Amino acid sequence: MVNEVNPKFGRGAAAIGRTGTEAVTYDAGLRAYMLSVYNYMMSAVLLTGLVAMGMAYTGAVDALFNVTPSGTLGSPSLLGWLVMFAPLGMVLFLGFRINRMSESAAQATFWAFAIVMGISMSTIFLRYTNTSIATTFFATSAAFAGLSLYGYTTKKDLSGLGTFLIMGLVGILVAMLLNLFLQSGTLALVISIAGVLIFAGLTAYDTQKIKQAYDYISGTEMVGKAAIMGALTLYLDFINMFSFLLSFLGQRE
Repeated sequence: MVNEVNPKFGRGAAAIGRTGTEAVTYDAGLRAYMLSVYNYMMSAVLLTGLVAMGMAYTGAVDALFNVTPSGTLGSPSLLGWLVMFAPLGMVLFLGFRINRMSESAAQATFWAFAIVMGISMSTIFLRYTNTSIATTFFATSAAFAGLSLYGYTTKKDLSGLGTFLIMGLVGILVAMLLNLFLQSGTLALVISIAGVLIFAGLTAYDTQKIKQAYDYISGTEMVGKAAIMGALTLYLDFINMFSFLLSFLGQRE
């Protein structure tokens, strides 16, 4: 997962000390940059949702998972395993290659990632009721908006919190791997609750990091690619928070 915006795009002027026209120009640029980040992120979430719904309601999801006549999910097919792991590979590719990619190539990779994520998430429509999915989505959206606003406006340095949360994220990944063998419902519930809390915190932390990254790239040609990486970071925070919240609040079919 990518949970930080890489500031190594170049060095812009420091945000502190601007006055007059320079300050106005900087503030306008920052607003445009953050608006671009949120537009990318929200469009990707919408695209993922539409693809997931299309896969579920056309029956195309059956090609990825062995679905019984009663609608019960079985084990993934070979194509299903590929789709499940493809998003991780695409995130790593974009994270490592972003500096050497054109902005149009980065955009194409980002949209392709959102589509593959939609395919991967299409099974939620077979496991949970539409009402619980919609309710969880709107709850996640409201929480995300509030947390991101806090991260954008707070004067408090959240870097210490971010370090703690990333350590917690590593712990969750280890616990999830362990629970593949234990199959413990209690542990799964604990993981889901911890996951919601961790990605809620990361939403505020990552928003602040994305805002701070503008100091490094303002006035450079890297603003566009930085916005894509920022959108990817917030997208992952939103999707993971939604998934963990759905896992213990969603009503099963």
